[in-house]
Amino acid sequence: MSNIDPSTILTQRTDQTVIVDVREADEFASGHVPGAINVPLSELVARHQEIPDGAYLICQTGSRSAMATEFLNANGQHVTNILGGTSAWPEALAV
Repeated sequence: MSNIDPSTILTQRTDQTVIVDVREADEFASGHVPGAINVPLSELVARHQEIPDGAYLICQTGSRSAMATEFLNANGQHVTNILGGTSAWPEALAV
């Protein structure tokens, strides 16, 4: 499974970088990475086609995004888990 440190993605991020937050909608609403889209883990199987190859997945601590990354990679998509999740995100979260 591919992983990336939050500080590393910040230095590599471009306007085309897609970050997908797999937390539930209420968690996402309480604070998320600016520009991230929300596809909750509970909806991932039904909505996996919305996640483009090359996307980065995040949750609060990295556990749910790791599970989502494993699922998507096992099903032919190429995504990367953000280690430590929003708890480790070094910038302010959007609300």
